[in-house]
Amino acid sequence: MDPEVLKKIEEDMKNFTCKMGEIQGVPFPETTCEIWDKIYNFQAREDDILIATFPKAGTTWMQEIVDLILLNGDVERSMRAPSFMKVPFIDLNAKPRIPGVEAANTMESPRLIKTHFQIQLVPPSFWEKNVKVVYVARNAKDCVVSYYHFQRMNKALPDPGTWNEYFSMFLAGKNPWGSWFDNVIGWWKAKDKHQILYVFYEDMIEDPKREIRKISKFLGKDLTEEVLDTIQLHTSFDAMKENPMTNFSTVPSFVFDQSVSAFLRKGKVGDWKNHFTVAQNIVFDEEYKRKMEGSGLNFRTEL
Repeated sequence: MDPEVLKKIEEDMKNFTCKMGEIQGVPFPETTCEIWDKIYNFQAREDDILIATFPKAGTTWMQEIVDLILLNGDVERSMRAPSFMKVPFIDLNAKPRIPGVEAANTMESPRLIKTHFQIQLVPPSFWEKNVKVVYVARNAKDCVVSYYHFQRMNKALPDPGTWNEYFSMFLAGKNPWGSWFDNVIGWWKAKDKHQILYVFYEDMIEDPKREIRKISKFLGKDLTEEVLDTIQLHTSFDAMKENPMTNFSTVPSFVFDQSVSAFLRKGKVGDWKNHFTVAQNIVFDEEYKRKMEGSGLNFRTEL
């Protein structure tokens, strides 16, 4: 990026406060709300692949896995650009960069596209074109911890406040992109109506190769064991943390302050135990039971 443009962004960020708005009752940065018509009317293509998640559920991990599957495990080609440039984020309008929908429109097919939208907000053209979707779901307890630390370091989102404040906000679904419960349940209910592969983060941690094989079959790719091994190795947490194309080190520190918290922080199951008090765990479990009852969804909070 041009140094002068970078300098202007840095100056703007010093005085920047993320204002929030709502779309159909779901909280979003005001900049996303401003271009909602453009997002909703986005035109998908039949060979698009949509990666959908609640924030901090393994999105970047899945982006890299799917990219490598499509490239038949060609690691060199996967390093062509940072993940956030390879996979446009259609929900995002991060000025002065062009909105995610506009970035997607300039890309050749097949496109990988990312969203954190609850299913009712996904542009209708994705269903009209019968696009394949890979949805990643991560247990709520680890999600809230990861999202809290992400909001601490991401200067483009509102300050999350204290851990106690954020814990309450998350349970109420008042965080950016709204309720974790609505997100995972909505996509779960729709998985048999569309081409949706519903993947659990905890399963990916437990046996990455098994899940990579499952994803590649869903995408119509029959990869050799050797290629699957290459993808597993390149998308391990340690490899991605060192990879400048996946660790977001190319994002300026005045936007992502990784001295506060690393973008790729731990990548584990069960880190919530280092944050939840006994009382918070009781409150969370009660609310969880109330909201998840009858959903048919089961998550593991430890392995």
